[in-house]
Amino acid sequence: MTRRPPARRRRRGGTSRRRKSRGSEELGLLGLAALAVVSLVVAILAWLAAHPWVVALLLLAGAGAGALWMRRRQEAARWERVRVQGLRYAVEHLDSLHHNDFEFAVRDLMHRDGCADAQKVGGRGDNGADVKATDPYGRRWVIQCKHRKAGWSGSAVGTPDLQVLNGTGRQIHGGDVLVMLTNGRFSKPALDFAKSQRLHLVDRHLLAQWATGSRPLWELLRAVPPPRKPASLS
Repeated sequence: MTRRPPARRRRRGGTSRRRKSRGSEELGLLGLAALAVVSLVVAILAWLAAHPWVVALLLLAGAGAGALWMRRRQEAARWERVRVQGLRYAVEHLDSLHHNDFEFAVRDLMHRDGCADAQKVGGRGDNGADVKATDPYGRRWVIQCKHRKAGWSGSAVGTPDLQVLNGTGRQIHGGDVLVMLTNGRFSKPALDFAKSQRLHLVDRHLLAQWATGSRPLWELLRAVPPPRKPASLS
């Protein structure tokens, strides 16, 4: 009988040694990486300790970012409440507001109507704009607000105010629709000037219709410029 040659045994020792060597190399690389990270952190901490004003700036920046985040969160919650409840203002309520709050109310109404970027910009150096907004059709609105405590009985908004809006609304603010808005009235010369310069006027009666209703302002005004983009609400 012929004998079979003995089966060769696998050499496990070499494979095991290679695995151990590879594992050692990986551990060494990890150790070097950890050492580099620790060294970098130590260097940064040492540099910050030598420059404390940088730490102060970072803390201020962090506080500012946190405050901005909180403000945006509160604003988003406020807009959600407005959307759910539906925003309405009685014109008598608008009469009782401070002129600054009156501008905020106009901003809120524009936002209600779909102008997501509506903002109040009135104040010193506003260059004839109190509220700016972009409607859902891409048109840029520039609104100057004139609040009268006495409402219709107060002094009429005259041509000089309109001249300021006419001089800055398109050139400086890039407006497509320039609006002078008041809870009072306009003088006869102001009405004529607005018509000749393609300015839109919102007096007490039109303001009451807009603020107490649900139709956007561009549906209440005449001869509003055509949309800049296809109507998204049609």
